[in-house]
Amino acid sequence: MLLPDWAALNAGLDWLANGFWSLNWWQLVLFTLAMTHVTMVSVTVFLHRHQAHRALDLHPVASHFFRFWLWLTTGQVTKEWTSIHRKHHAKCEQLEDPHSPHVYGIKTVLLQGYELYRKEAANPETMTRYGHGTPNDWLERHLYSRFSTAGVGLMLVIDLALFGAAGLAVWAVQMAWTPVMAAGIVNGAAHYWGYRNFEVADASTNISPWGILIAGEELHNNHHTYPTSAKLSVKPYEFDIGWVYISLMQRLGLANVKKTPPKLALGAVRAVADEKTLEALISNRYEIMASYAKDMRRAFKDELQALQARHADAAVIKTAKRWLHRDVDKVPAAAVPQLALARAASPVLDKMVLMREELRQMWLSRSHTREQLAVDLQAWCQQAEASGIAALQQFSLRLRAAQA
Repeated sequence: MLLPDWAALNAGLDWLANGFWSLNWWQLVLFTLAMTHVTMVSVTVFLHRHQAHRALDLHPVASHFFRFWLWLTTGQVTKEWTSIHRKHHAKCEQLEDPHSPHVYGIKTVLLQGYELYRKEAANPETMTRYGHGTPNDWLERHLYSRFSTAGVGLMLVIDLALFGAAGLAVWAVQMAWTPVMAAGIVNGAAHYWGYRNFEVADASTNISPWGILIAGEELHNNHHTYPTSAKLSVKPYEFDIGWVYISLMQRLGLANVKKTPPKLALGAVRAVADEKTLEALISNRYEIMASYAKDMRRAFKDELQALQARHADAAVIKTAKRWLHRDVDKVPAAAVPQLALARAASPVLDKMVLMREELRQMWLSRSHTREQLAVDLQAWCQQAEASGIAALQQFSLRLRAAQA
Protein backbone atom coordinates (compact mmCIF):
# COMPACT_ATOMS: atom_id res chain seq x y z
CA MET A 1 0.00 0.00 0.00
CA LEU A 2 1.39 3.35 -1.04
CA LEU A 3 1.72 6.13 1.51
CA PRO A 4 -0.38 9.29 0.89
CA ASP A 5 1.46 12.01 -0.99
CA TRP A 6 1.31 14.50 1.81
CA ALA A 7 3.81 17.36 1.75
CA ALA A 8 4.36 17.17 5.50
CA LEU A 9 4.92 13.43 5.40
CA ASN A 10 7.36 13.76 2.53
CA ALA A 11 9.22 16.49 4.36
CA GLY A 12 9.34 14.31 7.45
CA LEU A 13 10.68 11.33 5.54
CA ASP A 14 13.25 13.54 3.83
CA TRP A 15 14.39 14.90 7.19
CA LEU A 16 14.56 11.38 8.61
CA ALA A 17 16.77 10.33 5.69
CA ASN A 18 18.98 13.42 5.41
CA GLY A 19 18.31 15.85 8.25
CA PHE A 20 18.56 19.57 7.68
CA TRP A 21 22.20 19.20 6.63
CA SER A 22 22.43 16.60 3.92
CA LEU A 23 25.92 15.06 3.89
CA ASN A 24 27.47 12.13 2.06
CA TRP A 25 28.61 9.19 4.22
CA TRP A 26 32.28 10.24 4.09
CA GLN A 27 31.39 13.82 4.97
CA LEU A 28 29.43 12.49 7.94
CA VAL A 29 32.43 10.45 9.05
CA LEU A 30 34.75 13.47 8.76
CA PHE A 31 32.28 15.63 10.70
CA THR A 32 32.06 13.04 13.47
CA LEU A 33 35.83 12.71 13.71
CA ALA A 34 36.20 16.50 13.80
CA MET A 35 33.69 16.77 16.65
CA THR A 36 35.35 14.01 18.66
CA HIS A 37 38.74 15.64 18.06
CA VAL A 38 37.48 18.91 19.54
CA THR A 39 36.28 16.91 22.53
CA MET A 40 39.69 15.30 23.03
CA VAL A 41 41.41 18.69 22.70
CA SER A 42 39.02 20.01 25.36
CA VAL A 43 39.90 17.12 27.66
CA THR A 44 43.67 17.42 27.27
CA VAL A 45 43.97 21.22 27.22
CA PHE A 46 41.25 22.23 29.69
CA LEU A 47 40.66 19.29 32.04
CA HIS A 48 44.12 17.77 32.04
CA ARG A 49 46.82 20.36 31.48
CA HIS A 50 44.94 23.43 32.75
CA GLN A 51 42.66 22.20 35.53
CA ALA A 52 44.38 19.10 36.94
CA HIS A 53 48.02 20.20 36.65
CA ARG A 54 47.93 24.00 36.25
CA ALA A 55 50.53 23.74 33.47
CA LEU A 56 48.94 26.70 31.71
CA ASP A 57 46.46 29.47 32.32
CA LEU A 58 43.51 29.95 29.96
CA HIS A 59 41.69 33.12 28.97
CA PRO A 60 38.12 33.07 30.38
CA VAL A 61 36.71 32.90 26.83
CA ALA A 62 38.75 29.78 26.00
CA SER A 63 38.10 28.24 29.40
CA HIS A 64 34.35 28.64 29.12
CA PHE A 65 34.26 27.33 25.56
CA PHE A 66 35.93 24.11 26.73
CA ARG A 67 33.58 23.81 29.71
CA PHE A 68 30.53 24.27 27.49
CA TRP A 69 31.78 21.84 24.85
CA LEU A 70 32.53 19.13 27.43
CA TRP A 71 29.08 19.61 28.99
CA LEU A 72 27.55 19.28 25.53
CA THR A 73 29.52 16.25 24.34
CA THR A 74 30.45 14.33 27.50
CA GLY A 75 28.40 15.58 30.45
CA GLN A 76 31.74 15.86 32.23
CA VAL A 77 31.83 17.61 35.62
CA THR A 78 35.16 19.45 35.87
CA LYS A 79 35.62 18.88 39.61
CA GLU A 80 35.05 15.14 39.28
CA TRP A 81 37.52 14.63 36.43
CA THR A 82 40.16 16.84 38.05
CA SER A 83 39.85 15.18 41.47
CA ILE A 84 40.07 11.65 40.10
CA HIS A 85 43.06 12.46 37.92
CA ARG A 86 44.94 14.17 40.75
CA LYS A 87 44.29 11.16 42.97
CA HIS A 88 45.58 8.90 40.19
CA HIS A 89 48.91 10.76 40.26
CA ALA A 90 49.06 10.82 44.05
CA LYS A 91 48.32 7.07 44.40
CA CYS A 92 49.55 5.76 41.06
CA GLU A 93 49.63 1.95 40.79
CA GLN A 94 48.62 1.64 44.46
CA LEU A 95 45.40 0.17 45.82
CA GLU A 96 43.92 3.68 46.08
CA ASP A 97 44.58 4.43 42.39
CA PRO A 98 41.10 4.89 40.85
CA HIS A 99 41.94 3.10 37.59
CA SER A 100 45.28 1.28 37.60
CA PRO A 101 45.38 -1.80 35.32
CA HIS A 102 47.95 -3.25 37.74
CA VAL A 103 45.33 -3.11 40.50
CA TYR A 104 42.08 -3.84 38.64
CA GLY A 105 43.48 -5.75 35.66
CA ILE A 106 43.92 -4.48 32.12
CA LYS A 107 40.65 -6.00 30.88
CA THR A 108 38.63 -4.26 33.57
CA VAL A 109 40.17 -0.84 32.90
CA LEU A 110 39.79 -1.17 29.12
CA LEU A 111 36.18 -2.37 29.19
CA GLN A 112 34.86 -0.87 32.42
CA GLY A 113 36.90 2.31 32.75
CA TYR A 114 33.80 4.48 32.84
CA GLU A 115 32.32 2.43 35.68
CA LEU A 116 35.55 2.84 37.68
CA TYR A 117 35.33 6.58 37.06
CA ARG A 118 31.71 6.81 38.25
CA LYS A 119 32.54 4.81 41.37
CA GLU A 120 35.35 7.20 42.33
CA ALA A 121 33.28 10.26 41.44
CA ALA A 122 30.82 9.18 44.14
CA ASN A 123 33.58 9.29 46.78
CA PRO A 124 33.14 12.61 48.67
CA GLU A 125 36.59 12.32 50.26
CA THR A 126 38.22 12.32 46.82
CA MET A 127 36.20 15.37 45.74
CA THR A 128 37.08 17.29 48.91
CA ARG A 129 40.78 16.43 48.99
CA TYR A 130 41.64 16.72 45.30
CA GLY A 131 38.98 19.04 43.84
CA HIS A 132 40.37 22.38 44.99
CA GLY A 133 40.64 25.24 42.51
CA THR A 134 38.02 23.95 40.08
CA PRO A 135 35.21 26.19 38.71
CA ASN A 136 32.53 27.10 41.24
CA ASP A 137 30.69 29.98 39.55
CA TRP A 138 26.93 30.36 39.00
CA LEU A 139 26.97 28.41 35.72
CA GLU A 140 28.89 25.54 37.25
CA ARG A 141 26.61 25.28 40.28
CA HIS A 142 23.28 25.79 38.51
CA LEU A 143 23.86 24.22 35.09
CA TYR A 144 27.05 22.28 34.30
CA SER A 145 27.23 20.29 37.54
CA ARG A 146 23.55 20.31 38.49
CA PHE A 147 22.30 19.21 35.08
CA SER A 148 25.35 17.39 33.79
CA THR A 149 23.32 15.07 31.53
CA ALA A 150 21.27 17.86 29.94
CA GLY A 151 24.12 18.80 27.62
CA VAL A 152 24.40 15.36 26.03
CA GLY A 153 20.61 15.34 25.63
CA LEU A 154 20.83 18.67 23.81
CA MET A 155 23.63 17.24 21.64
CA LEU A 156 21.34 14.36 20.66
CA VAL A 157 18.64 16.81 19.56
CA ILE A 158 21.19 18.79 17.53
CA ASP A 159 22.58 15.67 15.83
CA LEU A 160 19.09 14.39 14.98
CA ALA A 161 18.08 17.79 13.61
CA LEU A 162 21.20 18.06 11.46
CA PHE A 163 21.45 14.50 10.15
CA GLY A 164 18.12 12.79 10.70
CA ALA A 165 18.28 9.14 11.71
CA ALA A 166 22.04 9.07 11.01
CA GLY A 167 22.43 11.65 13.77
CA LEU A 168 21.81 8.90 16.31
CA ALA A 169 24.96 7.10 15.11
CA VAL A 170 26.93 10.37 15.19
CA TRP A 171 25.77 11.00 18.75
CA ALA A 172 26.59 7.43 19.84
CA VAL A 173 30.19 7.79 18.57
CA GLN A 174 30.51 11.15 20.35
CA MET A 175 29.28 9.63 23.62
CA ALA A 176 31.56 6.58 23.38
CA TRP A 177 34.70 8.42 22.30
CA THR A 178 35.90 9.77 25.64
CA PRO A 179 35.07 6.66 27.75
CA VAL A 180 36.90 4.46 25.24
CA MET A 181 39.86 6.73 24.46
CA ALA A 182 40.42 8.36 27.86
CA ALA A 183 38.93 6.01 30.45
CA GLY A 184 40.02 2.92 28.53
CA ILE A 185 43.04 3.53 26.32
CA VAL A 186 44.92 6.18 28.33
CA ASN A 187 44.13 4.83 31.80
CA GLY A 188 44.58 1.22 30.70
CA ALA A 189 46.91 0.75 27.75
CA ALA A 190 49.14 3.70 28.71
CA HIS A 191 49.99 1.95 31.97
CA TYR A 192 50.43 -1.46 30.41
CA TRP A 193 51.81 -1.43 26.84
CA GLY A 194 54.14 0.89 24.95
CA TYR A 195 57.62 2.36 25.25
CA ARG A 196 59.20 4.36 28.06
CA ASN A 197 61.54 7.31 27.68
CA PHE A 198 61.97 7.69 31.42
CA GLU A 199 62.22 5.33 34.37
CA VAL A 200 59.59 6.92 36.62
CA ALA A 201 58.22 5.20 39.72
CA ASP A 202 54.92 4.16 38.09
CA ALA A 203 54.21 1.92 35.08
CA SER A 204 53.25 4.67 32.61
CA THR A 205 54.12 4.19 28.95
CA ASN A 206 53.94 6.11 25.70
CA ILE A 207 51.45 4.35 23.42
CA SER A 208 52.68 6.11 20.29
CA PRO A 209 55.26 8.82 19.51
CA TRP A 210 52.60 10.64 17.49
CA GLY A 211 49.97 12.11 19.76
CA ILE A 212 47.17 12.90 17.31
CA LEU A 213 44.17 10.64 17.86
CA ILE A 214 43.97 11.39 21.61
CA ALA A 215 45.41 14.91 21.20
CA GLY A 216 48.81 14.14 22.77
CA GLU A 217 47.66 11.92 25.62
CA GLU A 218 49.38 9.02 23.87
CA LEU A 219 52.66 10.35 25.36
CA HIS A 220 51.72 9.22 28.85
CA ASN A 221 55.13 8.22 30.21
CA ASN A 222 56.40 11.70 29.30
CA HIS A 223 53.45 13.19 31.16
CA HIS A 224 54.03 11.16 34.33
CA THR A 225 57.68 12.21 34.23
CA TYR A 226 56.85 15.91 33.94
CA PRO A 227 53.20 16.17 35.10
CA THR A 228 53.17 19.97 35.34
CA SER A 229 54.41 20.47 31.79
CA ALA A 230 52.01 21.88 29.19
CA LYS A 231 53.95 20.05 26.47
CA LEU A 232 53.88 16.25 26.42
CA SER A 233 56.45 15.52 23.68
CA VAL A 234 60.14 15.46 24.65
CA LYS A 235 61.96 13.63 21.86
CA PRO A 236 62.62 15.05 18.35
CA TYR A 237 60.54 12.27 16.77
CA GLU A 238 57.53 12.79 19.07
CA PHE A 239 54.55 14.95 18.12
CA ASP A 240 51.94 16.36 20.50
CA ILE A 241 49.08 17.97 18.59
CA GLY A 242 47.65 19.28 21.86
CA TRP A 243 50.80 21.38 22.22
CA VAL A 244 50.24 22.75 18.70
CA TYR A 245 46.83 24.07 19.76
CA ILE A 246 48.22 25.47 23.01
CA SER A 247 51.00 27.28 21.13
CA LEU A 248 48.46 28.77 18.73
CA MET A 249 46.23 29.86 21.61
CA GLN A 250 49.22 31.46 23.32
CA ARG A 251 49.96 33.53 20.21
CA LEU A 252 46.33 34.66 20.18
CA GLY A 253 46.46 35.65 23.84
CA LEU A 254 44.08 32.86 24.89
CA ALA A 255 46.64 30.84 26.89
CA ASN A 256 49.74 31.38 28.97
CA VAL A 257 52.12 28.43 29.31
CA LYS A 258 53.63 28.15 32.78
CA LYS A 259 55.91 25.15 32.38
CA THR A 260 57.46 22.86 29.75
CA PRO A 261 59.84 19.88 30.14
CA PRO A 262 63.30 20.88 31.42
CA LYS A 263 66.23 20.49 29.05
CA LEU A 264 69.64 19.35 30.24
CA ALA A 265 72.29 21.94 29.44
CA LEU A 266 75.94 20.96 29.02
CA GLY A 267 78.81 23.38 29.60
CA ALA A 268 82.51 22.99 30.19
CA VAL A 269 83.55 19.76 31.92
CA ARG A 270 84.27 20.51 35.59
CA ALA A 271 87.60 19.33 37.00
CA VAL A 272 85.68 17.26 39.56
CA ALA A 273 82.02 16.68 40.30
CA ASP A 274 80.83 19.20 42.89
CA GLU A 275 77.62 20.51 44.44
CA LYS A 276 76.63 22.15 41.15
CA THR A 277 76.99 18.77 39.45
CA LEU A 278 74.81 17.24 42.15
CA GLU A 279 72.19 19.96 41.65
CA ALA A 280 72.21 19.30 37.89
CA LEU A 281 71.85 15.56 38.50
CA ILE A 282 68.87 15.96 40.80
CA SER A 283 67.15 18.58 38.62
CA ASN A 284 67.60 16.58 35.42
CA ARG A 285 67.66 13.06 36.85
CA TYR A 286 65.15 11.58 34.41
CA GLU A 287 66.95 12.84 31.33
CA ILE A 288 70.35 11.92 32.77
CA MET A 289 69.20 8.39 33.56
CA ALA A 290 67.70 8.09 30.08
CA SER A 291 71.17 9.01 28.75
CA TYR A 292 72.67 6.32 30.99
CA ALA A 293 70.22 3.78 29.56
CA LYS A 294 71.34 4.73 26.06
CA ASP A 295 74.97 4.16 27.05
CA MET A 296 74.02 0.85 28.62
CA ARG A 297 72.39 -0.28 25.37
CA ARG A 298 75.60 0.63 23.55
CA ALA A 299 77.65 -1.36 26.07
CA PHE A 300 75.25 -4.27 25.69
CA LYS A 301 75.77 -4.26 21.93
CA ASP A 302 79.57 -4.26 22.39
CA GLU A 303 79.36 -7.11 24.90
CA LEU A 304 77.13 -9.11 22.59
CA GLN A 305 79.59 -8.74 19.73
CA ALA A 306 82.48 -9.70 22.00
CA LEU A 307 80.72 -12.85 23.18
CA GLN A 308 79.84 -13.82 19.62
CA ALA A 309 83.44 -13.24 18.52
CA ARG A 310 84.59 -15.69 21.22
CA HIS A 311 81.85 -18.12 20.15
CA ALA A 312 80.46 -17.93 23.66
CA ASP A 313 76.80 -18.34 24.53
CA ALA A 314 75.26 -14.88 24.05
CA ALA A 315 71.70 -16.00 24.76
CA VAL A 316 72.19 -15.52 28.49
CA ILE A 317 72.57 -11.76 28.16
CA LYS A 318 70.03 -11.41 25.36
CA THR A 319 67.21 -12.56 27.61
CA ALA A 320 68.03 -9.82 30.15
CA LYS A 321 68.44 -6.92 27.71
CA ARG A 322 65.01 -5.50 28.49
CA TRP A 323 65.69 -5.22 32.22
CA LEU A 324 69.30 -4.00 32.44
CA HIS A 325 68.37 -0.32 32.61
CA ARG A 326 65.30 -0.70 34.85
CA ASP A 327 65.07 0.21 38.53
CA VAL A 328 65.60 -2.78 40.81
CA ASP A 329 62.03 -2.67 42.12
CA LYS A 330 60.63 -2.57 38.56
CA VAL A 331 62.21 -5.86 37.46
CA PRO A 332 59.56 -8.63 37.58
CA ALA A 333 60.32 -11.55 39.85
CA ALA A 334 60.40 -13.90 36.84
CA ALA A 335 63.15 -11.82 35.21
CA VAL A 336 65.42 -11.53 38.28
CA PRO A 337 67.22 -14.88 37.69
CA GLN A 338 67.79 -13.98 34.02
CA LEU A 339 69.25 -10.62 35.02
CA ALA A 340 71.51 -12.27 37.60
CA LEU A 341 72.83 -14.74 35.01
CA ALA A 342 73.49 -11.93 32.53
CA ARG A 343 75.40 -9.95 35.12
CA ALA A 344 77.45 -13.00 36.05
CA ALA A 345 78.28 -13.60 32.38
CA SER A 346 79.35 -10.01 31.74
CA PRO A 347 81.42 -8.05 34.29
CA VAL A 348 80.91 -4.92 32.16
CA LEU A 349 77.11 -5.08 32.33
CA ASP A 350 77.27 -6.05 35.99
CA LYS A 351 79.36 -2.95 36.72
CA MET A 352 76.99 -0.69 34.79
CA VAL A 353 73.93 -2.07 36.56
CA LEU A 354 75.62 -1.68 39.95
CA MET A 355 76.76 1.87 39.29
CA ARG A 356 73.37 2.85 37.90
CA GLU A 357 71.75 1.89 41.19
CA GLU A 358 74.43 3.77 43.16
CA LEU A 359 73.79 6.87 41.06
CA ARG A 360 70.02 6.58 41.54
CA GLN A 361 70.49 6.53 45.31
CA MET A 362 72.02 10.03 45.09
CA TRP A 363 68.59 11.67 44.90
CA LEU A 364 66.74 9.02 46.90
CA SER A 365 68.98 9.37 49.95
CA ARG A 366 67.43 11.12 52.94
CA SER A 367 70.21 10.45 55.44
CA HIS A 368 73.19 12.15 53.75
CA THR A 369 73.81 15.87 53.76
CA ARG A 370 74.22 17.83 50.53
CA GLU A 371 77.95 18.07 51.13
CA GLN A 372 78.26 14.32 51.68
CA LEU A 373 76.25 13.58 48.53
CA ALA A 374 78.57 15.83 46.52
CA VAL A 375 81.56 13.86 47.87
CA ASP A 376 79.79 10.60 47.00
CA LEU A 377 79.11 11.85 43.48
CA GLN A 378 82.72 12.88 43.04
CA ALA A 379 83.82 9.39 44.10
CA TRP A 380 81.24 7.87 41.73
CA CYS A 381 82.65 9.80 38.76
CA GLN A 382 86.21 8.86 39.66
CA GLN A 383 85.22 5.21 39.85
CA ALA A 384 83.38 5.40 36.52
CA GLU A 385 86.34 7.00 34.76
CA ALA A 386 88.75 4.44 36.22
CA SER A 387 86.53 1.50 35.27
CA GLY A 388 88.00 1.03 31.82
CA ILE A 389 84.44 0.87 30.42
CA ALA A 390 84.11 3.40 27.61
CA ALA A 391 80.37 3.93 28.11
CA LEU A 392 80.85 4.74 31.81
CA GLN A 393 83.80 7.04 31.11
CA GLN A 394 81.91 9.02 28.50
CA PHE A 395 78.83 9.26 30.70
CA SER A 396 80.87 10.57 33.62
CA LEU A 397 82.38 13.31 31.47
CA ARG A 398 78.91 14.41 30.33
CA LEU A 399 77.72 14.35 33.92
CA ARG A 400 80.57 16.63 34.99
CA ALA A 401 79.53 19.02 32.21
CA ALA A 402 75.87 19.09 33.28
CA GLN A 403 74.36 22.37 34.39
CA ALA A 404 71.26 22.86 36.54
